Amino acid sequence: MNQEIIKLRQELHKHPEVSNDEYHTSERIINYVKKFNPDEIIKLGETGVAFIFNGKEKGKTVVFRSELDALLIKEKSGVEYASVNDHIAHSCGHDGHMAILTGLIQVISKNRPVRGKVVMLFQPAEEVEQGACDVVENPKFINIQPDYLFALHNVPGFEKHTIVLKKGSFASASKGMTIKLTGKTVHAAEPQDGISPADAISDIIKELHVIRDDKTLFKDFVLLTIIHIQLGEISFGTSPGYAELRVTLRAFENEDMEVLTDKCEKTIREISRSEKLDCEISYSEDFPATVNNDYCVGVVEQSAKHIGLDIQNIEKPFKWSEDFGYFTEKYNACYFGLGSGKDQPQLHNPDFDFPDDIIESGINIFYAIYEKALSDD
Repeated sequence: MNQEIIKLRQELHKHPEVSNDEYHTSERIINYVKKFNPDEIIKLGETGVAFIFNGKEKGKTVVFRSELDALLIKEKSGVEYASVNDHIAHSCGHDGHMAILTGLIQVISKNRPVRGKVVMLFQPAEEVEQGACDVVENPKFINIQPDYLFALHNVPGFEKHTIVLKKGSFASASKGMTIKLTGKTVHAAEPQDGISPADAISDIIKELHVIRDDKTLFKDFVLLTIIHIQLGEISFGTSPGYAELRVTLRAFENEDMEVLTDKCEKTIREISRSEKLDCEISYSEDFPATVNNDYCVGVVEQSAKHIGLDIQNIEKPFKWSEDFGYFTEKYNACYFGLGSGKDQPQLHNPDFDFPDDIIESGINIFYAIYEKALSDD
C-alpha cells in the first residue's frame, strides 16, 4: 500500500471544498505533484488543473480525469481525519479519485511515455454539472486535443477492486426543471377575481406522471421526480397568484431525455395557457448521459484482465448522473466503476468514507490503460 498517497487522501478528506471553491484542494494537489516534474502544468479556470507528461515521439494523447469537489453534507463517519469544514464532506469519494490520479502521476513520473502524451486532469464542480462543461469549452483544454479520455468512480455495492463496465450509456442523463407560474393575487374571500396557479399545479403534476408512465414514448428507462412546490404565501386572507414547481428529469438515453423534456414543456405550457397563467421554464444541473466508446471500453477490459482484476458487466446504466457525459459527447472516452465494497455506505451518505485499500487497484488499472492506449497504433 502506498502510505504517502493514503496520507494525501486523508488530508484531502479532512479539508473538503464545494464546487467552484476548490482553491485549497487544487493548490494542495499542485504542490504535491510539482515534485514529480510534469512537463506542463495548465490551469483550467479558477481551480481546474491538468498535468502533462510528454513522450519524445508523436503519438496518441490520453487523458485521465478526477474531480476536485465535495458535497454540502455534514459528515458522520467518525474517522480521525473527518472534515474540519462544517457541513462539507467528501461523501462521494472524490478525495479517493484524486489520490488515485496523483498515485498514477507518481508511477508515470518514473515510466514516462516514449511516444504521445498523458494528461492528468483535476476537474472542478462535478457535483453541479458545470465543471466538465467549462473544461470542454476551455481553449487550453481544446488545444490538448485528446484522443481518449478515461475516468472511474468508486461504486458501493460491488466487491472491492471489481471493474464495473458497460458499453453505451453508463450513467443517466438528468436535469433540474424549474417551472414558474404567474397569475393574479386577490383576497381569499374573492378568489374568482384572481388567477390562482393551484389547479394548474395539480394538473401539471398529474399530466407529467402520465407522460412518465407512457412506455410508448421512450426507448428505455425514464424517471420524473417532483422535488419542490411553492404556492403563494402563508396568509389565510390571500388567494395565491404565483407558484413554482421543481422537477428532476432523468433518462438512460439522451434521445429519451429530449423526448421527455419536449413532452413535459408542451404539457406545462398548454395547461398554463388554459388557466391564463404566464409560464416560465428554466433548467439547471443539466447532465447528458455518459455514453462510452466501444474501443475505450475494450481498452479498460483488456487492461483489467492484464492485471488480474475481476470485471462485472452491467446490463443497465446507473440512475445517477455524471458530468463526464460532456466529455463523452465530444471525445472517445470510457467511464467505469471501481467496486468499493458490498457493505460500503452509499454515495452521498453522511457516513461515507472512501476505502483506502482500493486506491492501489485504481492506480494499477489507470496505469495499465495508459500503457495499452499509448501502445496501440
